[in-house]
Amino acid sequence: MKTHFKAPLLGAAAASLLTAPVQASTVDETVNAIFANSTGWFVSFIFSPFPGTSFPWIVAWLVVAATIFTFYFGLIQARGFKHAIQLVKGDYSDPDDAGEVSHFQALATALSGTVGLGNIAGVAVAVGIGGPGATFWMILAGLMGMASKFTECTLGVKYRNEFPNGTVSGGPMYYITKGFEERGLKGGKPLAILFAIFCIFGAFGGGNMFQANQAHAQLTNVLGDYPGYITGIIFAAIVFAVIAGGLKSIAKVTEKVVPFMGVLYVITALIILLINFDQIGWAFGQIFEGAFTGLGVAGGLAGALIQGFKRAAFSNEAGVGSAAIAHSAVKTKEPVTEGYVSLLEPFIDTVVICTMTALVIIITGQLMVDPETGLYMVGENGAIQTASGNTGVALTSAAFSATFGWFRYVLALAVILFAFSTMLSWSYYGLKAWTFLFGEGKAKELTFKVIFCLFVIVGAAASLGPVIDFSDASIFAMAVVNIIGLYFLMPIVKRELDSYVSRLKSGEIKKFK
Repeated sequence: MKTHFKAPLLGAAAASLLTAPVQASTVDETVNAIFANSTGWFVSFIFSPFPGTSFPWIVAWLVVAATIFTFYFGLIQARGFKHAIQLVKGDYSDPDDAGEVSHFQALATALSGTVGLGNIAGVAVAVGIGGPGATFWMILAGLMGMASKFTECTLGVKYRNEFPNGTVSGGPMYYITKGFEERGLKGGKPLAILFAIFCIFGAFGGGNMFQANQAHAQLTNVLGDYPGYITGIIFAAIVFAVIAGGLKSIAKVTEKVVPFMGVLYVITALIILLINFDQIGWAFGQIFEGAFTGLGVAGGLAGALIQGFKRAAFSNEAGVGSAAIAHSAVKTKEPVTEGYVSLLEPFIDTVVICTMTALVIIITGQLMVDPETGLYMVGENGAIQTASGNTGVALTSAAFSATFGWFRYVLALAVILFAFSTMLSWSYYGLKAWTFLFGEGKAKELTFKVIFCLFVIVGAAASLGPVIDFSDASIFAMAVVNIIGLYFLMPIVKRELDSYVSRLKSGEIKKFK
């Protein structure tokens, strides 16, 4: 009887294992179809271009806001840069101030959410389509985005909730609600709820599943093919172990991981640039010439400008409101101080790291040039032909590997660390949006953290294209809501800035170091 009982059981188990990939594929396709049919219109709307152009309106929305904030706050990027560094060093940090993390930890946590595949793959896409000139517009957009970060992060601290146990909740959900009430404006609560919903969707998808998916892809490039759920389970366990400890635990990890991976990537790029020192001047010449002439790439000047602005907006998330959630937890009683610190984020993310990636791609000769015309050779797909035939992250890998053959291993490590740190940051962003909607409490927080980690496994194991597209669209839908709030609340930020600067000049605000 026992033998007779076990045989069918084993047969059924074997059959289920054999049909699992087919079933998984069927589930994948079903989810894809459902999402594509029900949310395709939303994705198309968020990323749709202006009529007759290829310029997405959402990018213009971010760039216009950054330009307005730049002039409204009197070029705060330049005026506040030195003080921002002083604050990160802890020169003005009072250990008795309310909050959970230091200025440096808040910056590292926010950076871990933005520094990632946008700096590696996104830049390669921009340069591959828009040519070297795209780099110039990318830098300009990054510099202007510093003012957007300043505005949203100042408000994040000013209107945060501080709880008796020392924890803090802040971000656009709170400053839109409280700020609108303070100014006697209606509609703050519905806008805040909408932002929180978009933030949760963005956290599950673009800040989670996409990251796990790309990390698994990089691991298979190095280790060979194996089931994605293995990567997912390992990542989910590590992520849960970190996020279970709250923001302080996340900050302790990101303050070590982010500088390590950033420095590793930048040093490798610097070595390549030093080896090819004689070509740096030529490369910058290509960047400036391409910015205003297009150098014969698809779309010419407009193509370079569109790609540069697009990749900068997608890379540093200035105006999206996500960073304001992380910066809200800083230890300070002066909201403007974290506005200053957040200035450094787009600068590091876009101006430094993205520019270095672009320079390495240009200098290592990855972009094919027609020897007769001196113009870049453009393929049928509208992109510049590359020496390696690669695009995206593979093009960046090829550019770095042209000098260091072992760089693909470093890049794989960087992508994995970028993905890991991004998941940590977005778990916190999603959690704060979740508690805004459903209330504070350990049980509610644990529920979100478990769901988040389950999505890590799904992301690594599946290829849910439309699901991730919808999540990415949700992240930029956050920017629509957030920037509306910033326009109404920027006079409050101006008042805070003027007060802080006058007290700083008078000596009322003193250094602690």
